[in-house]
Amino acid sequence: MDKSSKYVGVQQPHGLGFTGNGIKVAVIDTGVDYNHPDLLGFGHDSKVVGGYDFVENDNSPMDINGHGTEVAGIIAANGIMRGIAPDAKILAYRVSDTGNAVSSELIVNAIKRAISDGADIINISLGVNRTNDRIEDAINDAVRSGVVVIVAAGNSGPDRMTIGSPGKDPHAITVGATYNNITASLVATLQVDGKRFQVLPMVGMQPTSQTITGEIVFGKYGREEDLAKIDAKDKILLVQRGSDKENELIYFSQKEKNSANAGAKALIVFNNEPGIFLGDLRNKEEGPDYKPRIPTVSISNEDGLDLANMLQNKTVGTINIFYHPDFVSFFSSRGPVSPFYIKPNLVAPGVFVNTTSINGGYNLTSGTSFAAPHVAGASALLLQKSPSLSPQEVASILTTTADPVADTFGTGFPYEVSGAGRLNVTRAFGANLIIIPDHAIFDLSPFETSSTTIFQLKTLNQEDSDIQVEFDFEHPVAEFSYSISGNLLEITASLVDQSAGQYEGRIIISDGQTKYRIPVILRISDAAIHVSDDGGKLDFSLYYQEEWSYAKISVFNSDSRLVNSVSVTPTRHEPVAIYQPGTYWIQAELKANNETKTVYSSIIVEHATQRQMFDLRALNIPGQQVLIVVLAVSGIIALGLIIRLR
Repeated sequence: MDKSSKYVGVQQPHGLGFTGNGIKVAVIDTGVDYNHPDLLGFGHDSKVVGGYDFVENDNSPMDINGHGTEVAGIIAANGIMRGIAPDAKILAYRVSDTGNAVSSELIVNAIKRAISDGADIINISLGVNRTNDRIEDAINDAVRSGVVVIVAAGNSGPDRMTIGSPGKDPHAITVGATYNNITASLVATLQVDGKRFQVLPMVGMQPTSQTITGEIVFGKYGREEDLAKIDAKDKILLVQRGSDKENELIYFSQKEKNSANAGAKALIVFNNEPGIFLGDLRNKEEGPDYKPRIPTVSISNEDGLDLANMLQNKTVGTINIFYHPDFVSFFSSRGPVSPFYIKPNLVAPGVFVNTTSINGGYNLTSGTSFAAPHVAGASALLLQKSPSLSPQEVASILTTTADPVADTFGTGFPYEVSGAGRLNVTRAFGANLIIIPDHAIFDLSPFETSSTTIFQLKTLNQEDSDIQVEFDFEHPVAEFSYSISGNLLEITASLVDQSAGQYEGRIIISDGQTKYRIPVILRISDAAIHVSDDGGKLDFSLYYQEEWSYAKISVFNSDSRLVNSVSVTPTRHEPVAIYQPGTYWIQAELKANNETKTVYSSIIVEHATQRQMFDLRALNIPGQQVLIVVLAVSGIIALGLIIRLR
């Protein structure tokens, strides 16, 4: 905690006396060990001022697992260890005794209880790894009640689209995990003939003092007999994980020692099953005196086989192992979860975090579970300074002041991996400008050559600021222009290059003291959908360079819930009635020549249509199903009349 809290910049607010005093943070988890000296006491004048045990159904949410105590310590420990907001109070809600098996019903009940108990912030470092509407409904109720909700992204990375509930909720602040400001935060690079491979340094490695360059040769499984058949001296060895012999166990350390003894410069171990892995050179067979002699990294099965195929000719590779605390952990769950907003929102240290644990102890732990409470603690500092901030405003400050993070080659992580960047408490605490929304998505095509987003600007000191706007976009596929009128910033993206694809960049806004970075996603398609609003009735026009035969159009509200979907053809259109004002997202799946084109749009409905006395559409039943229901009801009525006539 001493490392990670200082790395994200808590020194400035702490130095000014802002430590979370007066803020209540609900921890929905495995409970909290309120006998821990750094989290001492349960009751009104204690650190844990209240809570409930939903597992045992009593008023004593004591943690017997450790997970919830670890989370609470990062937020508000105040003793030998100091959390991000050491004077904040904790509301502890026990919804699991293991931290693994979690009831969605108990999470929902805990969220409701936290709202009624007056929580300012809710931290949920548990999830269900799938979509759960009831959890998301409860989160939305909390946010509408003015409660900031912080959730962990999950530990199902590095695959894409691995964020489930509650992390996918658009109103929660979803947090992924970076490494930490300690010497164990090592990353590695591997380049072969100009191609970059994703590799991970094995646990137990040290940074390389210089780049390792050498010819790569294949050494089967890295056994002594495998390496005796090849010339490994001054080479980089590529070997496979495991063995081809039944019941043969070959530790990574054995592969490393055999390779070093054969004179190899470095070792690459590729997985024997799909995906990448984090290898550990330490094991009980070697003992504490073992120290690896050559750099050893792991690589995915797919990349390993690809690399092996490249070795038919003399192939030279370069390896570096170095310290990189802002690297997004391979286990951190990735987005996207929706084409209409960015997840995760940001990242924070979540690897090798030392924090409070049960029975008065401390534990070094890793996971997005421990990144999220860094952000919860930062939110407590912001709310102590500015108690009137709304959850949306807190989210904006945290994301727009985050530091961009890059991969091992210095390339910025995609937003689906890192969100806006790594938490920077110093910049967030010093921010005076709130920008809503905190990201922008532009959809362009030959048929819609410009798109505009309007941002609301608000200063915390109620004074006007001298706003400067810049655009950081590596791909010159669009031109950006802007205008400011009062507290509104209007930004327009205009198509320059019709190369279809998705591009990322940033809008950089400066108020003279702080730079705020707005993540931008720019989508260019060769199709488009235009949405028109006639008093709450949405109509759609589809455009494509070729003939299309059919399209399914789905309308979502700002909770990312499906409002309605309709099927249209070039000759048949069907409007969608909207019964609540607000922002609506449109997705059209257009069929043409046995291909599907997906295009997006959005619209703000200011005047909703009036509900009819009996309108099946109000139940969010799509048009085709409405017809089926009507026919079924008509058939039942007709059958009833026939029976009566008989």
